[in-house]
Amino acid sequence: MELVLQGDNDAFGPLVTPYRKALLTMAYRLCHNWEDAGELSQETLLRTFRYLRSYDPRRSFRNWIFQILVNVWRSSGKSRPDGDALREWAAANPAEGPEEEHARSEIRSQLMECLDGLSRREREVFLLRDIEEMSILETAQALGISPLSVRVRLSLARKKIRERAQEKFPHLLEDRR
Repeated sequence: MELVLQGDNDAFGPLVTPYRKALLTMAYRLCHNWEDAGELSQETLLRTFRYLRSYDPRRSFRNWIFQILVNVWRSSGKSRPDGDALREWAAANPAEGPEEEHARSEIRSQLMECLDGLSRREREVFLLRDIEEMSILETAQALGISPLSVRVRLSLARKKIRERAQEKFPHLLEDRR
């Protein structure tokens, strides 16, 4: 990081390379479209470079980048899922055989439907905490909210997902009873 701050722009690539895949995946989970996800992650990297001097080294660099991604997503207007999103996701994650592909596609479709019932704020918290496995504090820092707000939104998101899954896909929860 010091090299980039001293003007060595070539050092930026190695600095952010470990985060590229995670950024793209998270961007896709936010907007449900690979093309938009690519644009969001590219804009995130541009802003990361542009605002690197404002980074506080006492904070996690990973969380800081995710905070930038969420802010880029919020301001982009790319929050509506696209109709081709599931086909794109399936193409990017091929299964081993036709039966497995069908089962995976079905589960992805059902999960996406459950996530679509969340508000933007609930989706952000759920994805960062439960999918990206950030801690409560890291999620709060990435979103610029209090840890209590993270807990409340996460609880609401999990409840909505559970209720929607019970309503629309009771067979998914049969084994848990």
